[in-house]
Amino acid sequence: MPTVSDRGRIMPDSPIRKLAPLAQRAKERGIKVFHLNIGQPDLPTPKEALAAIQNIDRTILEYTPSEGIFSFRQKLAKYYHKFDIDVQAEDIIITSGGSEAVTFAFMSCLDPGDEIIVPEPAYANYEAFAIVAGAKIRSIAANIEEGFSLPPVEEFEKLITPKTKGIMICNPNNPTGYLYTQQEMNEIRDLVKKYDLYLFSDEVYREFCYTGAPYISAFHLEGIEQNVVLIDSVSKRYSECGLRIGALITKNEAVKKNVMKFCQARLSPPLIGQIAAEASLDADPEYMLNNYNEYVNRRKFLIDGLNRIDGVYSPIPMGAFYTVARLPVDNSDRFCEWLLSDFDYEGQTIFLAPASGFYTVPNRGQDEVRIAYVLKKEDLAKALKILEEALKVYPGSKVRRVEIGQESTK
Repeated sequence: MPTVSDRGRIMPDSPIRKLAPLAQRAKERGIKVFHLNIGQPDLPTPKEALAAIQNIDRTILEYTPSEGIFSFRQKLAKYYHKFDIDVQAEDIIITSGGSEAVTFAFMSCLDPGDEIIVPEPAYANYEAFAIVAGAKIRSIAANIEEGFSLPPVEEFEKLITPKTKGIMICNPNNPTGYLYTQQEMNEIRDLVKKYDLYLFSDEVYREFCYTGAPYISAFHLEGIEQNVVLIDSVSKRYSECGLRIGALITKNEAVKKNVMKFCQARLSPPLIGQIAAEASLDADPEYMLNNYNEYVNRRKFLIDGLNRIDGVYSPIPMGAFYTVARLPVDNSDRFCEWLLSDFDYEGQTIFLAPASGFYTVPNRGQDEVRIAYVLKKEDLAKALKILEEALKVYPGSKVRRVEIGQESTK
């Protein structure tokens, strides 16, 4: 029998999706599963996007240009101008989702053996994309006690070697919801400039910043314009995960030339997806405002509820629609599996993402989970109750309940 590739064997399982078969089996047993594991918003897609799909008047669904439809890229550039991101249509390459944008960025900028520094916890698929490119992630850990703020710049500098080619950030952050400050972004800029590194900046959650401080894009950082590769997607801000439309934005002509070779090899991004995504840019401003306000309300409701549960702690996320919470459990992977395979409360259970998958270093995040507040408050209330009841009876719980009516001890 032929052997499979080493590359495939070392590819990590998705912490977000690897438990999906258990969730499916729970549903087959008649259990209601609340999905807090995945960033799939339940808010409606813009009506403009749906109308554009419904009113397609074409006799052929043809290839599009490899870099994406020009009118879409023009409108997307105007969208970025609203955030003081000074790019033109020629700087934008449309991709099949943000995932392809990251993959093409790594493939175009990194050689096998090159290293990139990534603050963790981080979006799990960054490691997978690095493996595809033959590159290696050097991680630097943020911690929950400090709200997942960026580690000191000196810690970054300790990791820089002759093989270091870039830094990867996600701002606002997935999975923690952390929003980088101006000072932190300036420190990253100074490192990028000092060592002439790439700055890969995943900014797909820019619409969801919950602090009075201004949103800081990598393109706002002066002096590193040629070093920045920005990653974007319509999936989250317009609830269009299934369209698979993302973008790679850079002013670096050599990078664009390389990226285009990969774009041409895969022919073109999805036609229908681009049609819908372009129409979404015409959505009424009330659409985004309503979504923003809904996430603000959900965030407060969820974080308040989590921190009321005995032994649970979550910092307040300042962006995106996720939080990483610490639970009083022996192992979050086992706990998340147990929730789906062995537990229900009144015929219901919850699907959480174990945070260990958002770290590249073994044994990190063993008592942490990522929770996506992509469900309405009524469902979040049920999910919080299920979590509270589960922690009372989970065999590996660190919360020990005594006689009914007495207080718990930790």
